[in-house]
Amino acid sequence: MRADGKRVERLALGVIAWVSCVVSAIASAGDTAITIYSSAVPGAIPAEFYRPVAGAEGLSGGQGVPGFAIVRDERELTLPAGRSVQRFVDVAAYIDPTTVNFVSLTDPGTRVLEQSYQFDLVSAQKLLQKHVGRTVTVERNAAGAGNTVSGTLLSATDGLVLRASDGSITTLKDYATARFAELPGGLITRPTLEWSLNSPRGGKQRTRVSYETGGVTWWADYNLVFNPGKDANSGQLDISAWVSILNMSGASFQNTRLKLVAGDVQRNQSVTLRRSVRAEAVAMADSPPGFTEKAFSEFHLYTLGRPADLPDNSTRQLELFEQVRQVPARKQLVYRGAESFFGGPILDREVGVGGTGKVDVYLEFRNDRAAGLGVPLPAGRIRVSQLDTADGSLEFIGEDRLDHTPKDEKVRIRLGSAFDVVGERKQVDFAVDTRARWLEEEVEIRVRNRKNEAVEVSVVEGLYRTPNWKLLSRSQEYTRQDARTVVFPLKIASDAEAVVRYRVRYNW
Repeated sequence: MRADGKRVERLALGVIAWVSCVVSAIASAGDTAITIYSSAVPGAIPAEFYRPVAGAEGLSGGQGVPGFAIVRDERELTLPAGRSVQRFVDVAAYIDPTTVNFVSLTDPGTRVLEQSYQFDLVSAQKLLQKHVGRTVTVERNAAGAGNTVSGTLLSATDGLVLRASDGSITTLKDYATARFAELPGGLITRPTLEWSLNSPRGGKQRTRVSYETGGVTWWADYNLVFNPGKDANSGQLDISAWVSILNMSGASFQNTRLKLVAGDVQRNQSVTLRRSVRAEAVAMADSPPGFTEKAFSEFHLYTLGRPADLPDNSTRQLELFEQVRQVPARKQLVYRGAESFFGGPILDREVGVGGTGKVDVYLEFRNDRAAGLGVPLPAGRIRVSQLDTADGSLEFIGEDRLDHTPKDEKVRIRLGSAFDVVGERKQVDFAVDTRARWLEEEVEIRVRNRKNEAVEVSVVEGLYRTPNWKLLSRSQEYTRQDARTVVFPLKIASDAEAVVRYRVRYNW
């Protein structure tokens, strides 16, 4: 079917619009609640993932959305006494029908005898296929008004094949529209749940339907503004945060009660769908209409204090918590001159020797009440900006991912690499005796500061060749970060250089 033939879809939808009301026996709209989980890695959902961009296509439907939701929909039904069939429309297209649960809140005696999920949705091609062997009327082209042909549809593959009443056969590759007398049985306009119910008495009942659906996810974004202090290594942070919700489930949720879950929630793996869930959520606000937080099992549950609208094929941003100002923070410069290959014994002289000149920049603050926080900080993307005092504009200076962080823990953000502080690492001596089972290595690290102010740099060295080691000599004091890592703290004056030299002996 070519482009002109696609007009059959517009006409078909117009013809069948009037029948959409018959698939629902709902007496009135009800109360909806949705709890959203996410399997997205924080910061891993770029805009083009969910929105069409020039020269590319956006996400095709909701199948690839990394998340899911539990939907609870309460509605009032008018049920007859005894057995009846009830249909429930406006459900998500990516519903998992095995998770559907129906219950009457006002009459526990109402039982579900059977339930099914119908998803054979109407389309132009399905209408044509359902009409094979039946009479259709086709307009050949838009320009020729009245230029129509009617007959029995013999085939709808690679064009149309019609047999007229006189037995003649017409084939059509190009046509404007096709008209159908009725909607064939079995086709519906929206995904529909259907139940066979048995109610002990008739009348109005308040019912609740719950189910799981894909095509819904969300992610958190923390926005930080760093205000440097009197020295280069200290300052303050203004912290605010938002949550973005993506709904491509095939259903809109209006005036719904919204919940988010924080924690690593285990789910069973499916062959075709990702089932392990890394659930991220938002931090608390003190009172409605924002989010409130509470511990829930081994996770954290966050509830929005006001109804929210989540239209299908849309994103919505909500404030996570009120901005927290003047959080004490400290800038750190860290030099890791060589990559560590823990294992051992590693006797090859060249393994791990090649270094980098980059000095990494970090911001660190504590998530405690003394700093103005002291709340669970769920995983999310964290962006940092700094004020340019020359024109009063905020300029982006780095971005990192924040893992789930309980209260009273440190938050460490990597901003990038320093421009004016560089490092150099080299191996100056190496000896090994495999019979005596020992190895000695001497390393020299030079860090140069080309800034107009003094800096503090932590030189981090991984002693990776064997678990058993001892420093035979060192140029300055150090601290142990863990069993196989040492840190040499340096203070380097403006436009100066500092040198770290140590000799280590390994045994195995």
